Amino acid sequence: MNVTIGSIRSAAERLEGVVIETPLLSNKYLNDRLGGRVFIKPECLQHIGAFKFRGAYNRLCQLSGEEKLFGCVAFSSGNHAQGIALAASLLNIESTVVMPKDAPRLKLAGAKRLGAKVIQYDRSTESREEIAAQIAIEKRAILVPAFDDWDVMSGQGTVGLELVQQLEAIKLIPDIVLIPCGGGGLMAGSSVAIKALSPSTKIYGVEQENFNDHFLSSRAGKRTKIAGDIPTMCDALMATIPGEMTWSINSKTVDDFLVVSEDEVARAVAFAFRYLKLVIEPGGAVALAALLSKKLDVIGQTVGIVLSGGNIDKDTFRKCVEKYPD
Repeated sequence: MNVTIGSIRSAAERLEGVVIETPLLSNKYLNDRLGGRVFIKPECLQHIGAFKFRGAYNRLCQLSGEEKLFGCVAFSSGNHAQGIALAASLLNIESTVVMPKDAPRLKLAGAKRLGAKVIQYDRSTESREEIAAQIAIEKRAILVPAFDDWDVMSGQGTVGLELVQQLEAIKLIPDIVLIPCGGGGLMAGSSVAIKALSPSTKIYGVEQENFNDHFLSSRAGKRTKIAGDIPTMCDALMATIPGEMTWSINSKTVDDFLVVSEDEVARAVAFAFRYLKLVIEPGGAVALAALLSKKLDVIGQTVGIVLSGGNIDKDTFRKCVEKYPD
């Protein structure tokens, strides 16, 4: 299997009427500030407040009747866990999610509220992969990875598909698209869709500076693992090595990777609240952060960015807004 424009279109058909087709927004202040036309895909408005629901539902809705009886299990810092919980609930499937003890409280509460059984672990001493694998064996449950899965990636790719189609509807083609990059599933699926529909579009993945494994991998020409032991607000982007499947795609479809600092992310969160009237989580803000900090010259360009999630704890949100009040 692989991710193709065909598999993404099939995912879009499965998701029709279930997923929210998030709008494409434009903001005059942002455009004037950057000198380009920026179109914002706010997946913070998606079910569970993040794009992850798309891939979770596309994977789970294809399970056989027998597979559904044994349930599913996933591991995640939060958004994939919530996506699995909601998708499983809609499909009457029992779900178990393995989440770190230091996951944002908002995400922990969300997964529980949506019906998942939450198993917490210590990320410094325990392996979430091993815990989830053991649960899958014991329950005969289907293990659904957060990103390294063809159906999950195809579901996430509907973000890129929608973005290009929405621009086509107003007779525009994106020159540049920027997408947050954690494990690389959203990046892989969306880059396949975008390149299939608009081959000339330049695609950039954006990472937080202390979790820049994709950037380093692109320079080394192979998957590169980082220590990942420096704290970050961007809990959604804390993968320490690109996925094997996702990298097989992103190494070919992504033009380059950009890196933003913690302060640049905080400023983007505050900017989105003040000027875009959107609440976005740090990991979901990195593409906007890259634009605001002028990582690229977008003067005269048509630019698409994905705000991948909005699940931010109130304390983190307050710190960002107070640090950058204007």
